[in-house]
Amino acid sequence: MPEAVPTLSVVICAYSDERREQLDQAIASLEQQTHPVDQIVVVIDHNESLLADVRARHAQHTVVPNRHKRGLSGARNTGIEESRHEVIAFLDDDARAASTWAELLLPHYADPTVIGAGGRIDPDWANGRPAWFPLEFDWVVGCTYLGMPTETADVRNMIGANMSLRSTVLERVGDFSSDVGRTGKLPVGCEETELCIRALDATNGRIVYDPSAAVDHLVTPERGTWEYFRTRCYMEGISKAQVVKMAGAQSGLSSERTYTAKVLPLGFLRGLAQGLRGETAGPRRAAAIFWGLAATTTGYMRSKLFGLPKSVRTQTDAAVHEPDPET
Repeated sequence: MPEAVPTLSVVICAYSDERREQLDQAIASLEQQTHPVDQIVVVIDHNESLLADVRARHAQHTVVPNRHKRGLSGARNTGIEESRHEVIAFLDDDARAASTWAELLLPHYADPTVIGAGGRIDPDWANGRPAWFPLEFDWVVGCTYLGMPTETADVRNMIGANMSLRSTVLERVGDFSSDVGRTGKLPVGCEETELCIRALDATNGRIVYDPSAAVDHLVTPERGTWEYFRTRCYMEGISKAQVVKMAGAQSGLSSERTYTAKVLPLGFLRGLAQGLRGETAGPRRAAAIFWGLAATTTGYMRSKLFGLPKSVRTQTDAAVHEPDPET
């Protein structure tokens, strides 16, 4: 007899008043799944007015304040504490799950060696995709990028807008680390990477990436700018240095070595070749690949040599001393 499909809690974290409409759409996408979601948990990150509004409009779901320090990691950890089911998934507040998302993701857990499963994240460009923005750097906007598997495969880590883990694994290895990850609009990250590495090391299990289990992720106009691209790449380097400090270089950079040695050079050459064929955006994409890698490397080396920049430390310290909204 085949193993029963596990029960599912989905955590959505929100902090911004500007995303109320997107949050409603994210919740609606979970309510319309072909395989019903057992519990929807919405965590509001230190925003009392948003908390009251979401509680009033979505009283049928679990809506709670972030009980930990400000930021995505603390909010997700609150969501984990509120989740009551066998698998805990995470969806961004500006993402929408395809109707078959849960139906396609959950069967992977029939294999007892699978500790986590995630899927494809497609960018939904509010103003259209900028011609210069390389597919290899879609991770900048939290989406699946060129170089990731195109078929179901084992991976080192998932991207946070579309990921899930067994609740028993989280009980065993602990929660998201607040030493890495996004706080407010500061574009740092890698909290998912660090947690996945820790979970794999502790369990000797597998994390599965299934591109058929898809979500759409809104990309607002400001995230399609060169300034955001450059800043996000730089901050990714800083975050990656923190992951290496916590997990070691072998695990912390295992996927990045192939990406920088194969995927990016091919993308750079492709852009130049497109330019020779008359496609004016090709050389611009090649230049973006070059400068994106340079910014990421600069952030990584700066953090390795001198520690976290003051801007990151200041925002982290402010989050640590933020009082809890409820006791």
